[in-house]
Amino acid sequence: MKQKLHSESSGCCNCEPDHHDNHNHVHNHDNHNHDHNHGGEFNLKNEVLPLVMILSLYAPGVIFENQLHNTFYSIGEYLLFIPAYLLSGWSVLKTAGRNIFRGRVFDETFLMTVATLGAIAIHKLPEAVGVMLFYKIGELFQDIAVSRSRNSIKALLEVRPDYANIQTEGEIKKVSPKTVNIGDIIIVKPGEKIPLDGEIIDGNSQVDTSALTGESVPRTVRLGETVLAGMINKMGVLSIKVTKLFDESSIAKILDLVQNAKSKKAETEKFITKFARYYTPIVVFTSLAVALLPPLFISGATSSEWLYRALILLVISCPCGLVISIPLGYFGGVGSAARRGILVKGSTFLDVLNSVNTVVFDKTGTLTKGVFKVAKIVPQNGFNEQELLQLAAKAESHSNHPIAQSIRKAYGEKIDEFEVKNYEEIAGYGIKAKVENKVVIAGSDRLLHKENIAHDNCLVEGTVIHLAVDDIYAGYIVIADELKEDAREAIQALKRMGVDRTVMLTGDNQAIASQIAQQLGIDAYEAELLPEEKVNAIEKLISTAGKHGKVAFVGDGINDAPVIARADVGMAMGGLGSDAAIETADIVIMTDAPSKVAEAIQIARKTRQIVWQNIGFALAIKGIFIGLGIFGVATMWEAVFADVGVALLAIFNATRAMKFS
Repeated sequence: MKQKLHSESSGCCNCEPDHHDNHNHVHNHDNHNHDHNHGGEFNLKNEVLPLVMILSLYAPGVIFENQLHNTFYSIGEYLLFIPAYLLSGWSVLKTAGRNIFRGRVFDETFLMTVATLGAIAIHKLPEAVGVMLFYKIGELFQDIAVSRSRNSIKALLEVRPDYANIQTEGEIKKVSPKTVNIGDIIIVKPGEKIPLDGEIIDGNSQVDTSALTGESVPRTVRLGETVLAGMINKMGVLSIKVTKLFDESSIAKILDLVQNAKSKKAETEKFITKFARYYTPIVVFTSLAVALLPPLFISGATSSEWLYRALILLVISCPCGLVISIPLGYFGGVGSAARRGILVKGSTFLDVLNSVNTVVFDKTGTLTKGVFKVAKIVPQNGFNEQELLQLAAKAESHSNHPIAQSIRKAYGEKIDEFEVKNYEEIAGYGIKAKVENKVVIAGSDRLLHKENIAHDNCLVEGTVIHLAVDDIYAGYIVIADELKEDAREAIQALKRMGVDRTVMLTGDNQAIASQIAQQLGIDAYEAELLPEEKVNAIEKLISTAGKHGKVAFVGDGINDAPVIARADVGMAMGGLGSDAAIETADIVIMTDAPSKVAEAIQIARKTRQIVWQNIGFALAIKGIFIGLGIFGVATMWEAVFADVGVALLAIFNATRAMKFS
């Protein structure tokens, strides 16, 4: 390390909604499958119709319960309530039976099945149907909430272009974007989606980037600018030269991230899974004890009375409110982030964000725009400005780095590639090549020292490219870069949220790093770092973050991928960031705005707050009603509230995770 830090002034359920498949809506309750396969999109009408049928049987049964009970062998009561029970509870009964045969007994479907069949056995039919009916209503509200959150993520999938207008000799053909090759010319008319990444070779327009970035303000694009697949052309006709195949385009990478998001559970979900694994068997055996022991030891206690109390206890103890609302809360947080242009690849990363006390930024392309231009040319040792620029442009002719592109743009003339030989890119230092039979090196001050080139000025303010020709120092070129508009606000927002440290790691020189750190109010920085030195720096920060503190790293370049992977939570700029950084990151910021880092942490904190509210609320209510049930105060109707009512209230609370302001 060449520079030191410089300080500036459910075991019972696994109910996470499946957003990998937009056609099959499946809830995985523990290891049993509770499927809602609608054969397509969630359809409220299809879900409500069965409920109407059940209520048409259940309501008259409750109203005329006494009359039906007094029929011959209570046959009237059975004729109404048993069909209602089977219609409302068939999926629960089927799942419980299937899991018992597989050796997986203790889950909420088992609790509900035993409790309701027991209620029927002691002739409490309305209560038995009520448990199943209200559970089904709870499932419906869960489906509605999940569908709303899924739509936030699905909006990203809808930006997939359906076709491309490819220009061939004398005609324009409509083809699949996957069949278009690099270098092909495509035509995009007003109102059409841009199907592939490319460069505008004719036309000017405004493009809607909201599907990619969440930003509603259209962006003006002109000749020579890069546009991305998924943007929508709003005005003029654009001719675009394709620069990436569809499968390599930005939108394809992002879609792949959404559809194949890492199925990593948050620690809170793991806690509930572990808790339920022990909780459910305890409930079952406690209920068994309540049913069997009191009639043996309490004078006057009847078996039917204590069996009823045991059945009430089973219904009250169902952990539905927890196992439904907790994953739903996290899913809502992920959906809310997606609406804001922040892609979170799993609920576990929302949990990690809650513990972040150090945020580390790359500089170029993350805090600065990464749009470079030549600001100053300083020749030495007999070279002139035009000669220095020409040598630099030719030496950088094979590089895709933004600095190299700015030098070639300033030079402005066509470069004959045959003039450049023995091209060598020295990672973290610069470039060495043979230009016009002269050995030219272009890069950082460290490259001059590495090659033992004598020069008189090491600390030049700004982003600087030093040049040497045949071991003679030729001068330097100063490249200007601009800060992003929200960069300072991003640092201030993190400090207001209580983040302990903000750090910048950059490969740029000491002078420019110090200047940027002072301008933005960053706590500490390290400059002139090679990619592997950035990894070492992040490891040191992780080791000093504290036992419960986490380190987030935000970057955009291919050289940032190792650091993004090493950080506790890696964040990548997804708009124009490198594919490697986007694929490695845990969170992708589609707007390329550093202020979204604080926004992501805010969403994570609110999500966890809602999740723990649900845990505390559900456990408290269930604890109270379990006591009331054991002492005979609560009936099966109170049990229904303690189970399904708590689940519904927890679901409604969880949906607040989708509505962050």
